[in-house]
Amino acid sequence: MTTLVEIEVSYKPNRKSQTSVTSSFDAYNAFSSVWNENEISYRESFKVLFLNRANVILGFSTISEGGTTGTVVDAKMVFGIALKCAASAIILAHNHPSGVLKPSTADDRMTSKLVRAGELLDIPVLDHIILSDQGYYSYGDEGKI
Repeated sequence: MTTLVEIEVSYKPNRKSQTSVTSSFDAYNAFSSVWNENEISYRESFKVLFLNRANVILGFSTISEGGTTGTVVDAKMVFGIALKCAASAIILAHNHPSGVLKPSTADDRMTSKLVRAGELLDIPVLDHIILSDQGYYSYGDEGKI
């Protein structure tokens, strides 16, 4: 006889947090507040903000941390967390340790892949922010999402 493992899903929102995102600058500020400023010029990381229907931040998650030139992003991780917290939308972000804010071809491909996945799950990707110690780049502001 086989014993099945029960899968439990739980999420406890912090109702005290009512930070909303209405622009790329709001997203940049939110990500900046959780980014390790000592590592923004050292190693690449990928984080996601999870939003409710009113674009209030439910929370964030660090999806991956890499080296000086890249990090791996697993779409299953991104959307698994989004589904677990019943997010209505997400905003992506990663940093460029080089300080160059221009997205790479790999950045564009990964963004397109996550946008397509979000469309299938009805969890839109509202923006993708690239941060550095020089400022930020917004795919949304540039019309690339």
